[in-house]
Amino acid sequence: MFAGVNLLDHLAARVRQLRQRHGLTQEEFAEIAGFSYKFYQQIEAGRKKQVWLETVERLSASFGLEAWQMLAPEEPGRTVVAGPVKRQAVAEPASRYLTRPARRSGRPKKRR
Repeated sequence: MFAGVNLLDHLAARVRQLRQRHGLTQEEFAEIAGFSYKFYQQIEAGRKKQVWLETVERLSASFGLEAWQMLAPEEPGRTVVAGPVKRQAVAEPASRYLTRPARRSGRPKKRR
């Protein structure tokens, strides 16, 4: 939050403003940004309680901006509508780090 403005409200207003500047409907822009129409509609309406950084990056990239430019207080000057934005591939799946390692086969673990 900066200067009394909720960051999610700021993001919602900014994407709405940029989408309208380029003459796109919510559905058209959602497709360009790689989101479902309903998900994008919730962002723009300010009904999302939290938004991931990856989401802000994808929204920004759709207008040829960096995430900081989308969130900056001043309006970005020149923007362009990029082609469909694709998710970046993750080098290693997070599940590798979030799951327990498999038990070794063999003798059962002794109880104390």
